[in-house]
Amino acid sequence: MSIPTVIIVPGWRNSGPGHWQTLWAERLPGAVRVEQDDWLWPKRPAWVQRLGDTVQAQPGPVVLVAHSLGCITTAHLPDEVASRVQGALLVAPADPERRGVLADFAPVPYQRLPYRSVLVASDNDPFCPVRLAGAYARAWGSEFVRVPRAGHINVESGHGEWPLGLALLQSLLPLPLTPGALYSQAA
Repeated sequence: MSIPTVIIVPGWRNSGPGHWQTLWAERLPGAVRVEQDDWLWPKRPAWVQRLGDTVQAQPGPVVLVAHSLGCITTAHLPDEVASRVQGALLVAPADPERRGVLADFAPVPYQRLPYRSVLVASDNDPFCPVRLAGAYARAWGSEFVRVPRAGHINVESGHGEWPLGLALLQSLLPLPLTPGALYSQAA
């Protein structure tokens, strides 16, 4: 059984210090983080291409861990790249149709993803109404986890290490993470 590579897919403006994605990228063994050329003025072709290149560069299957605009970027992957994806944790998706700087990512694809996915959304996310997140989950065939009063599930809403997210990631992996793997390095 080939162990998938975990690929961290940040959203608009990247995931800075203390964000759970940054902590996971630093601490999960073998994790790879997607680095975009322009975090402030994202363009769909460039972002999808960079994510696709990152997926294709891995020696085997991958599990994606996307946040915000990273979720929408993931949904735009072409079939030949998506076929390499074993699973995806999609957290606090963005709403590019209501945010001008993200408009290049609209319309959001509404077709089933060809891999298992878990979409996590908050009922008070200021960047995506929970109803829209639920519509994404239905369209993409994702398991839907609604988290009460969790904001955008980022540092600003009090999510650093985010153990619930780590447990959800574990549900997408064929083997357990080694005990303490995430916490084996100093913060």
